[in-house]
Amino acid sequence: MARLVQKFGGAAVAGLERVSAVAEQIKKAWSNNHEVAVVVSAMKGETDRLVSLAQQVMQQPNSREYDVLVSSGEQVSVALLAMALNKIGVPACSLLGHQVRIRTDSSHARAKILSVDTNRVKELLTVKKVPVIAGFQGIDAHEELTTLGRGGSDLTAVALAAALAAETCEVYKDVDGVFTADPLVCGDAALIETVSYEEMMELASSGAKVLQTRAVLFAKNSGVSIHVKSCFNWDRPGTQVVSEDKLMEKAVVSAVTIDKNEAKIGIDRLPDKPGVAAKLFSALTEKEIFVDMIVQNVSSEGNCALAFTVPKDQVEEAYAIVKQLCQEHGWGGVLKDEKVAKVSAIGVGMRTHSGVASQMFQALAEEGINITMIGTSEIRISCLIEEKYAELALRTLHEAFRLGQPNPNKS
Repeated sequence: MARLVQKFGGAAVAGLERVSAVAEQIKKAWSNNHEVAVVVSAMKGETDRLVSLAQQVMQQPNSREYDVLVSSGEQVSVALLAMALNKIGVPACSLLGHQVRIRTDSSHARAKILSVDTNRVKELLTVKKVPVIAGFQGIDAHEELTTLGRGGSDLTAVALAAALAAETCEVYKDVDGVFTADPLVCGDAALIETVSYEEMMELASSGAKVLQTRAVLFAKNSGVSIHVKSCFNWDRPGTQVVSEDKLMEKAVVSAVTIDKNEAKIGIDRLPDKPGVAAKLFSALTEKEIFVDMIVQNVSSEGNCALAFTVPKDQVEEAYAIVKQLCQEHGWGGVLKDEKVAKVSAIGVGMRTHSGVASQMFQALAEEGINITMIGTSEIRISCLIEEKYAELALRTLHEAFRLGQPNPNKS
């Protein structure tokens, strides 16, 4: 008998037929005498609908009321799934975030989990009931409802698995697992059977939407084993996210990604002296604007040109902040460009192999794709390019690094 946490995303519970199918899948593990705790997202499209309603009422909704609204989708899905389980003979009980006592800080819409009280969940598991828990939501020290950011149900599941010391956290998505590239762009993309926490975090932050970055980091720090599986093809092997020392083979490049959710802001004639960059990025940090890639060029007149990228949904706010600073301090002009994309190559083998960057740059150059910014980590190289070349760049790098699965029809 094992203790499992199973998390089902919005696509898994997109309608009543899907809810019934999920209930049958849970029953298989429950019937094998496993202790099963379940975390569920809102039905597919429901959170987007609620966000749209909020913005129709108020473009920048009050953060508290925003959380109260958008968290309601999970209340519907957990109740329906608990009903479906009870209908097929699996005793189940739905629980919201505050009923489990998932404690968070008070950062509405992006709260961090501080603790998970497992007493009620364990009581249900002891009497062979299945707790069906709302993902994405928690409660702060003032008893205010909070949410964990988009994709936050992944974080709920991982945190619950850690608190319960579960054997594994199975995350069911609308994909078969993690691939070497987006299969919709690269038809020969191959399923990756095992990927390290570090690679998965880089993939998540570079455009792969399989898992939330914060959830992977929490899993790494807590030692939680994640198994990404398909909610449409239950028997597919999926992808296991493990520590690097458990990888059988450390590929130099494991996958390539594209991220079209990037926007670039550039400043010219910025004084080249200490404290200027600190003033600029401190102002952005105060507004919790995430800065990704940064490049600075120094001129001979004592000025410099600086550019950086932010998520597209934060570019207007970031642009306004930078423009105000430029006006206050007499800095140069500000430009923004939303027609950019980030293409990345990721692999733990980069730590011990050279030549990846040159191979990447050469492959893009041969296709006439210009690189405007470069960012790196120990296991990632990212290039900012024009958005119109995003898919071509992905296919080019996927082929250059020989990541595709063999074509059986090719002689």
